[in-house]
Amino acid sequence: MNEKAIFAGGCFWCMVEPFETRPGIISVLSGFTGGDKEFPTYDEVSGHWTGHVEAVQIEFDNEIVSYSDLLELYWQLIDPTDANGQFYDRGDSYRPVIFVSSSEQAALAEKSKKALQASGRFGTLEIIVPIKEATTFWPAEEYHQDFYKKNPVRYAAVHKIREKFAKKVWPEFNKKSKSLFWKK
Repeated sequence: MNEKAIFAGGCFWCMVEPFETRPGIISVLSGFTGGDKEFPTYDEVSGHWTGHVEAVQIEFDNEIVSYSDLLELYWQLIDPTDANGQFYDRGDSYRPVIFVSSSEQAALAEKSKKALQASGRFGTLEIIVPIKEATTFWPAEEYHQDFYKKNPVRYAAVHKIREKFAKKVWPEFNKKSKSLFWKK
């Protein structure tokens, strides 16, 4: 059965490929959510006055990949201790947020967040990612969709900092072939 997940984690360009290349993913759409402006544009959202964050909407087959699996990958793609943006992307529109569309998603997200905090992976830093009820998801302009395919050189440059951070925080995925984040 198909389900949708919405994750904000900084620049949506860097959030598409890691999800899209996993089995069970039907589509990943770059867009905006969480604010109060209808039909926002990229310029409006990046101007930080709409209240929206850049996010990805993932349609997935939950018989192949679970919501919990998506949460596990999400944590690897972000710095969950940074409330003011992600990596080089700073400001409100780049805040990490998990948007849930059901009580089951909310419970799984809370459980996952608590487990990450309890793991000690981030030391004494607090996992600050809010879990909010999903609101309207507004697709970004077409040139933002599949950015990693259309602009591989630029994508590689912006993605590199995330990969460096993830390899430091999740060192076990440098060695295992079951890596969620890296392609082998």
